[in-house]
Amino acid sequence: MSVQTELWQGQFDKLFIGGGWVNPATQRTFEVVSPATEEPLARIAEGSEADIDTAVAAARAAFDRGPWPRTELTERIAVLTRVSEILADRQDEVARLISAEMGCPITLSTRMQSMGTRLLLDAFLELAPRYLWSDIRRSVTGNALVTREPVGVVAAVVPWNAPLQIAMIKLAPALLAGCTAVLKPSPETAMSAYLLAEIFERAGLPAGVVNVVVAGREVSEHLVRHRGVDKVSFTGSTAAGRRIAAICGQDLRRVTLELGGKSAAVLLDDADLDAVVPVIRALSLRNTGQVCSNKTRIVVARSLRDELYDRLRDMVGSMPIGDPFDPTTEVGPLVTSAQRERVESYIAQARSEGTQVIVGGGRPEGLDRGWYVEPTIFGDVDPDARIAQEEVFGPVLTVHTFDTEAEAIDIANNSDYGLNGSVFAADPAHALAVARHIRTGTVEVNGTPAGFFAPLGGFKNSGIGREAGLEGFDAYIECKSYGLPQPLLDTLA
Repeated sequence: MSVQTELWQGQFDKLFIGGGWVNPATQRTFEVVSPATEEPLARIAEGSEADIDTAVAAARAAFDRGPWPRTELTERIAVLTRVSEILADRQDEVARLISAEMGCPITLSTRMQSMGTRLLLDAFLELAPRYLWSDIRRSVTGNALVTREPVGVVAAVVPWNAPLQIAMIKLAPALLAGCTAVLKPSPETAMSAYLLAEIFERAGLPAGVVNVVVAGREVSEHLVRHRGVDKVSFTGSTAAGRRIAAICGQDLRRVTLELGGKSAAVLLDDADLDAVVPVIRALSLRNTGQVCSNKTRIVVARSLRDELYDRLRDMVGSMPIGDPFDPTTEVGPLVTSAQRERVESYIAQARSEGTQVIVGGGRPEGLDRGWYVEPTIFGDVDPDARIAQEEVFGPVLTVHTFDTEAEAIDIANNSDYGLNGSVFAADPAHALAVARHIRTGTVEVNGTPAGFFAPLGGFKNSGIGREAGLEGFDAYIECKSYGLPQPLLDTLA
């Protein structure tokens, strides 16, 4: 398949800087390879440190001297509303492009990667007028106008698993706050970032407000430590997050980190497996396991264990694996050969330690090309085992049994991560009572999603800060206090 002829005529040999498509400083390129066919899709311009310097300078000029930070919120909302409208018009194109470059099954890609990106933007557009951009504080010690002003130039560093949705969860609140940005997408999913740049251009975003440079690790680090950057927002691995936090800490640069997860789904002894198993199917193996909030540890009451194992075997057996462009496919390929090797190494080690395989454990038959792994579920897993503690980021689940609710809570909290989780029970109030003891940023009662109006983020090694919801704006503002004489304060009240 030729992406450029069948999906989008992207200018992949250029970079989007200063409101236009410009030649990179070098001739180096990245090759984007189809994870389903292992065939090349495109060559992408590889950004250098010089390109990062140019992009940051463009964002700096747009912030310091351009109109964007000084426009009314209503004007910024109008531009981003046009972005939403274009995303809606090009919904299928966005979904197909992401399915091509990272293997997300097309039905999920349409719903999560494409529609999800637009719905996330729409949530920020609806919330922006409700955010407290300024207020008046009167006290016996003084009178103040307190404003929330844009933090400045934002470096948005995003991963490959949900490239546009994660880019939007950073760019939408940053732009609505009046910031400018340099977006650094992953090389594996750079084509969709180019499409997003074109959409911003067509929507009328002023020059330099968003710049897009695809780069490798060393050049990305140059962006993170760049003196022209005021704020870094990163989504990715915990190891990379630690490195970014250390760099930003040296310069006291503001930083938000959304990192890994090893989330637990707790099935209390009266949980309805008819309701639970479809949620596991949808939210534990989603995107071939390549979602940080997936519930990858299933913590089940001993009385439900045997029935759950039977149902999980049936579930996996009924999940079509294969071509991500087939609308019936539920499990696609992993994003790269290296990612498959990583996932298979976890499976191999767990098997070598004698961990019980409930289902899967190999490569699917009949798929000789593409980076596929069978959905794999391990049973009766020691909660301290490596397979239960480390983020595999593939279609691999572990099952753990408990006898008491206190034990279930202990197993759920036995993790360095704290991003997400679920509790299932016949009585939702009982499930909520248990959920209050689980140390994660989000807990879904009986699989109910929190939605885009709620903040997302994690406890412990799952990151620093929150994204989405009204709280999502907090990452992109600086609070500023003005001490004002009473007569002037009265005119502003």
